[in-house]
Amino acid sequence: MLIVTTMDLPGYKVDAVLGEVMGMTVRSANVGANFIAGFKAIAGGEISEYTKLVYDSRNQVMQRMWEQCVERGGNAIIGMRFDTGDIGQAFSEVCAYGTAVVVHPIGTTQEGGTPQSIAEATGMR
Repeated sequence: MLIVTTMDLPGYKVDAVLGEVMGMTVRSANVGANFIAGFKAIAGGEISEYTKLVYDSRNQVMQRMWEQCVERGGNAIIGMRFDTGDIGQAFSEVCAYGTAVVVHPIGTTQEGGTPQSIAEATGMR
């Protein structure tokens, strides 16, 4: 799974651009997490219940985005970004989006290869 925030992928040649892919979820924290978070907010510091919720949301939307990429025939995503927003006071929307592409690794016989792409091109990875 190659997902990068850059607009190119060093060591790889882009063969085809398949278009935008995205994953989205809308979440709310459960009542127990909100209750505990309320007490933690008084004392200050990290609110781990919400941190876990955000990590889980981001992992889920990245997986959904990757599934769209594979469905279109892609093997990498470039220009990946996250976007978040609130829906009312109780819900958060998390979206991951990027451009699905087909890439192939540049090996030792071509200029621009990287240790990662050379290993993949020669089957050493």
